[in-house]
Amino acid sequence: MKFIQAVLILIIWSNFCKPLELENENESLHDWSSMVERKGTQFVLNGSPFYVNGFNTYWLMVLGTDPFTRQKVTSVLEEASAAGLTVARTWAFNDAGWRALQKSPGVYDEQVFQALDFVLSEARRNKIRVILSLVNNWDPYGGKAQYVTWGRNAGLKLNSNDAFFSDPTLKSYYKAHVKAVLTRVNTITKVTYKDDPTIFAWELMNEPRCHSDPTGDTLQAWIEEMAVYVKSIDSKHMLEIGMEGFYGRSVVDRLKFNPYSSAQQEGTDFIRNHQALGIDFASVHIYTVGWIGQTILPSDVTFVRNWMLAHIEDSEQTLNMPVLFAEFGVSEKVGGYNTSYRDMFMQTVYNGVLTSVRSGGGAGGSLLWQLLPEDTEYMNDGYGIVLSRSPSTAKVISLQSSRLLTFNSLCNWKCKWGCAHREWDTDS
Repeated sequence: MKFIQAVLILIIWSNFCKPLELENENESLHDWSSMVERKGTQFVLNGSPFYVNGFNTYWLMVLGTDPFTRQKVTSVLEEASAAGLTVARTWAFNDAGWRALQKSPGVYDEQVFQALDFVLSEARRNKIRVILSLVNNWDPYGGKAQYVTWGRNAGLKLNSNDAFFSDPTLKSYYKAHVKAVLTRVNTITKVTYKDDPTIFAWELMNEPRCHSDPTGDTLQAWIEEMAVYVKSIDSKHMLEIGMEGFYGRSVVDRLKFNPYSSAQQEGTDFIRNHQALGIDFASVHIYTVGWIGQTILPSDVTFVRNWMLAHIEDSEQTLNMPVLFAEFGVSEKVGGYNTSYRDMFMQTVYNGVLTSVRSGGGAGGSLLWQLLPEDTEYMNDGYGIVLSRSPSTAKVISLQSSRLLTFNSLCNWKCKWGCAHREWDTDS
């Protein structure tokens, strides 16, 4: 009976839906005249869902600055494309310090900016779209601490790095940077960033936290102000915050899903933050070591599953937007690590996405942390994956890409049979 039902469903699809040929790599996914958009709880490109299997490579702009390391940018993007990865997340900031993009407020190094131009042109050549993050919560690459330093150098009396979120001068510095990036004309492609479909989305900040105000009011006000500002310059691209996903006090019954009890004191609030006007999709990060403990624990996989299910449910029932699991990984530097565990951890995340996709749910995809090219061990934070040296992990990644490509090809918003009405066996 199940076989007959399956045949009937396929006949219906053939009459009402005209799937794209998989051997053509789903050409609609690479239509560079159109931007990926959000429709309800799904990402959409030209009427078809766009499920993401992607990766993080925060260092692309920095290595692209030096002609001797520029090839590393090309190499990692080519390897990622060969594995079917379609979205990369990287930094569009480097504030003061080595190879700084922004040397001081509003003052830019043109050579570094041209490196970011190169990153976008190479991403497009390799059929990869890019999420550009605009500032860091943490000290590496400058971050909010550097903005506070600039403010103090200008004579401002600032009590902590969290002044970044409330001081008018520091907010004006950030807005100036946003404008500089969004209105940049790429010297290679001649396309203004805000008009470039290569860019998947803008990210307000990498992992914002505001410990000085655990109520979350300060960070919420900043998100609301900056989201409107970004949209005033660029209403075409999607925008996300860059959150880790910690629950705050706005929905008390979700606090139980936080990885540690004080997570509600970080000044963030997953639900409230993502209800801000102008935010198009939710972002969540997935880590266990550092959040739950300092070594791999048997309970880690259970946490990952529950963490994902809770946020997918929120995206569907409360936020009505996709959720992207924008960072996840396992560090080789912690106790209990081996490649088999990493592969299993990654497969757990991938299965969480696939389960949602099968039902037409809110999971928009995931981005592993992080890919590295050959001979860049000096940049490895413990999470680095060199695909050519990690055959089992590369297989896990490529399989996820193939599975999502199937859904991207066969599901279409214009079709009367949506993904939510289909059941696919992704375990075979």
